[in-house]
Amino acid sequence: MIDKALREPKESLLGPLVRGPLRRIHPTSVTVVAAIVGVAAAVAAWQGLYVAALILWAVNRILDGLDGTLARLTDQQSDLGAYLDILLDHLVYAAIPIGLALAVNTPAGYLALAALLASFYLNGASWMYLAALLEKRQAGARKQGELTTVTMPGGLIEGAETVVCYTLFLLMPGALVPLFSLMAVLVVITAGQRLIWALRNL
Repeated sequence: MIDKALREPKESLLGPLVRGPLRRIHPTSVTVVAAIVGVAAAVAAWQGLYVAALILWAVNRILDGLDGTLARLTDQQSDLGAYLDILLDHLVYAAIPIGLALAVNTPAGYLALAALLASFYLNGASWMYLAALLEKRQAGARKQGELTTVTMPGGLIEGAETVVCYTLFLLMPGALVPLFSLMAVLVVITAGQRLIWALRNL
């Protein structure tokens, strides 16, 4: 919902790091390390080490923001890098709820996990194909001047909101079922918003 508004401040914040000590690092290396840290957060959550999981999740998000900025400011953008970024992000987005559900280990927790992952599946279909169509119609991120590889119609739950939700998951694992359920509902609403956009614009 607020991702587009946050992109320029993020570039300004991370820019000095990229122009300084990190300029020699390849962006894909940062992407891969971010994924490893994210999966480590999921493992920590599975073991009930919630503080460690929260710290690792925060590091994952910082690195995930850094790789794109590094690629842009050092002129190392590539289609492969962008693809890996999206693919590995989704790996982390799936792994952390799975780790949390395994830690709680209740039927209700697994049911809420299934609902959450199903909503992600639906939402992925709702934006990825639209992003492809926008590129096909020459109306993608570059045409719109966005600081991202692909554009998509906006919605209630995007990257920034996902960071907030996952942080709440790790801070309040005892409330996992209602939190998973709430996010699932909000993600389905987001997919619905994109469906309405498609009906109006395609």
